[in-house]
Amino acid sequence: MKIKYYVWLVLLFISNAAAAQDIKFVASASKTQVATGETFEVTFTANGNIDNFKPPGFGGFQVLSGPNQSSSMSSINGVTSVNIGLSYYLVPIKEGEFAIGPAIAIANGKQYRSAPLRIKVTKGRAVPQNNQSAADPVNAPATGNSTDISKRIFIRAVTNKSNVYQGEQLSVSYKLYTNIEIVDNGLDKLPDFNGFWSQEIKNNSQTVKWTTETYKGTRYNVALLKEIILFPERYGDLTLDPLAMTFVVRQSSAKSNDPFDLFFGSYEDVKYKIKSAPIAIHVKPLPEAGKPAGFQGAVGNFALLTAADKTELKANEALNYSIRITGSGNLKLLKTPEITFAADLEKYDPKVNDRITETVSGVSGTREYTYLLIPRHQGNYKIEPYKFSYFNPVSRKYITLTGSEFNLKVAKGAPGSAVAAFPAGSQQDVKMIDKDIRYIKTEGDLTKSGDDFFGSLGYYMLLAAGPVLFIAAFGYRKWHREHNKDVVVVKERKAGKLAVKHLETAQKQLQAGNQKAFYEAIYRGLYGYLADKFNIAAAALNKDHIAVQLRERKMSEGLITQLIETLDLCEMARYAPVSGTGEQQVYEKAKQIINDIENA
Repeated sequence: MKIKYYVWLVLLFISNAAAAQDIKFVASASKTQVATGETFEVTFTANGNIDNFKPPGFGGFQVLSGPNQSSSMSSINGVTSVNIGLSYYLVPIKEGEFAIGPAIAIANGKQYRSAPLRIKVTKGRAVPQNNQSAADPVNAPATGNSTDISKRIFIRAVTNKSNVYQGEQLSVSYKLYTNIEIVDNGLDKLPDFNGFWSQEIKNNSQTVKWTTETYKGTRYNVALLKEIILFPERYGDLTLDPLAMTFVVRQSSAKSNDPFDLFFGSYEDVKYKIKSAPIAIHVKPLPEAGKPAGFQGAVGNFALLTAADKTELKANEALNYSIRITGSGNLKLLKTPEITFAADLEKYDPKVNDRITETVSGVSGTREYTYLLIPRHQGNYKIEPYKFSYFNPVSRKYITLTGSEFNLKVAKGAPGSAVAAFPAGSQQDVKMIDKDIRYIKTEGDLTKSGDDFFGSLGYYMLLAAGPVLFIAAFGYRKWHREHNKDVVVVKERKAGKLAVKHLETAQKQLQAGNQKAFYEAIYRGLYGYLADKFNIAAAALNKDHIAVQLRERKMSEGLITQLIETLDLCEMARYAPVSGTGEQQVYEKAKQIINDIENA
């Protein structure tokens, strides 16, 4: 039988494309089997920013605390990811099997539901039941007069710093002050820490700890609601948004003239909404003077230790090289070290081990990166000293730490190891490693070149197509890089597409009757469009600066007035209902403003 030769040529095009990552919203429990009276944690996690969150009902459980919010951001190879966590501490109050239903999260106008959780509760200690639940709405017979109650119950936001550097840690504590009886309470809105990476300090205590404090000459009972550590991610004047809650308080009633009420005392339960005052934080940029090469944004006070578990080994044996960074500061935001090893040292992605604690004084502890290295050939290798630079906000100076240098002596590997050099030998030697080497066949039929597809005109045309397609791909890549190398121009070019995306979201919210989400989408769409179109930094993104930029580009005063009015309307509608202007009219007006700017 003739042996036929067929040649198949495949050229792979790899193009630069960005795929939008869908939001993943999952629920998890620290335990799925607990006893009555035993505390456990339920966490809802999203791998991106969410606009709204609705918790499930917690029937059969007492809510000790929650939602406790945490967030983190990481950047690997230029890809930034955000993780948001909302957790509750629960205590089961009766035996049985219970289902915690799905929570709902809204992100970019799309609704996500977590999977339900099943919890088995066995017999334990008895738990006194109460009617208070952090996840249930507060119902009360009346609304309080702020002039009567505002001085008897309020929330204060207290920070340890208000003037910091970008990346410098600070903390904020939300405290409840009261000298009036509280019947019930509910959380209305958690603070939005826009511009900050935040980490909440979790409180595992099952009860609220009350203390007494004198504030402005008046004595109050004080409870600590939340403690949060913050790291500013950009410079400028940033604001810590309020924490909002609703309370039902019990106060004496002066409406009754009944003698029995006057003798025994009369009271009424009143619903009262309160929120803390916003706090301004001035964030300074890190100084450019003295910034070391390779600085990756570490801010705090750190120490460095490098180690290798062995310096003498054989080829294809593994060693562990570790970099340990200890101290206080933005440890969780540290980027993976950029290290170049010798070409013959095969390197694997590092294993990251954190031993970090969060307290009101900040984040401290140790982060360790451990690299697995495998020398593939014998010889002498050097691991250059690793240099770690950070900015110390106390001394206001950059500091560079240098690790140890390691000289590796690698001997010849054992026979049969993964990448070994085999000496020449007989055929019997070769048969022992038959997996790597095959004998050349000495029998079989041969055909003359050109009898089949091999060697034909079509074969050579197909063979020539490979280099041509490669040159075309190379030319396309060069054009793509030139076309996209100016970030400002790219953002300006894509500003219209970004605005259209937000307007589509607004249209969906309008059709769904969600007024607040509609105005939020219009507000974000206009600000995002203007920031990209005119290259306005986030710290300078305000209406006055926008008006100046439009006038410099000879935009009409009528257009500027319409834009400012629309931004004011959207900003007001995010916090309170508006009347007199239809949502469809606002949508068309925003759309026309963007078209006028694009065509100007």
